[in-house]
Amino acid sequence: MNKNIDPNKLDLEERVVAVNRVAKVVKGGRNFRFAALVVVGDKNGHVGFGTGKAQEVPEAIKKAVDDAKKNLITVPIVGTTIPHEIHGQFGSGNVLLKPAAEGTGVISGGPVRAILELAGVGDILTKSLGSNTPINMIRATINGLTNLKRAEDVAKLRGKSVEELLG
Repeated sequence: MNKNIDPNKLDLEERVVAVNRVAKVVKGGRNFRFAALVVVGDKNGHVGFGTGKAQEVPEAIKKAVDDAKKNLITVPIVGTTIPHEIHGQFGSGNVLLKPAAEGTGVISGGPVRAILELAGVGDILTKSLGSNTPINMIRATINGLTNLKRAEDVAKLRGKSVEELLG
């Protein structure tokens, strides 16, 4: 995760993806806590996710938002879509992210949609292959977005021009 993005300088929007009630069985009965999964983004190439756990839902969400602000990444966006197709993987969660023509919209389900919309990607096709656990899908998506590269960056690495690269 990128440590040099200052969340205070960005106009971040937050979205709660999942709230889960977890129980700990003790001698006197069950203790309930709430685990929250939140995605934050500025709709301009910055996005992050976080988790929080507390005895009350609002407190869990607040903790998750604070965690998400610490884990921001930058997403390379070309026009309204991503530079190239990529597979994001985390555990058994596997997400295919595919660039789409302008006007397509975000064709995506559940947690993946939240990330892409808050990252500012306007047109993209996605397919979840494997686990549909929200946290694993989000981590797989973040993994895919982190590994995206712009043509200019790859050309610079190889010491070529973009035209030479794309042939």
